Amino acid sequence: MLEIPQAMLDRIEAHARRDHPDECCGVIAARDGRATRLFEMENAERSPTGFTFDSAEWLRVYRDVDDADETFLAVYHTHTKTEAYPSRTDIGWAATTPFDHWLLVSTRDPDELERRSYSIVDGTVTEEEVRVTS
Repeated sequence: MLEIPQAMLDRIEAHARRDHPDECCGVIAARDGRATRLFEMENAERSPTGFTFDSAEWLRVYRDVDDADETFLAVYHTHTKTEAYPSRTDIGWAATTPFDHWLLVSTRDPDELERRSYSIVDGTVTEEEVRVTS
C-alpha cells in the first residue's frame, strides 16, 4: 500500500496536467515509511511516450534525500496515451532503482485522470492500494 497526503497527490496531478502532452516525472521521499517530500523532476526526454530524469537534477535530489536521512518511497510519472499500468520500460527500470512504489497517472483523458500504484519486484507487477491521507 502507498500512503500519500492529499496535498502531495494534488501537486502530482497538477504536474501531470501542466506537462501534458509530455510525460511528467518525479519522486517521493520518506522517513520511517511516511511520505515527507515531493520532488517534481524534469523529464529530460520531453516526450509523450517516455521519461528520463536529468542526471544532474537526479544527483541533487539523491544527495538531498540522503543528507536528510530520508529514503525513496516512490517514483511517479504519467502515461499520456495509455492506461496507468507499468510499461515494459517501467518494469525493466524498476530492477535498477531504489523505489518501493510506482505511482502512475494516465492523462489520456484530460478531464478524468486515472491514478494507480504498483510494486514491481523481479519483473512481477502487483497493483496496490493508494491510501490518501489529510
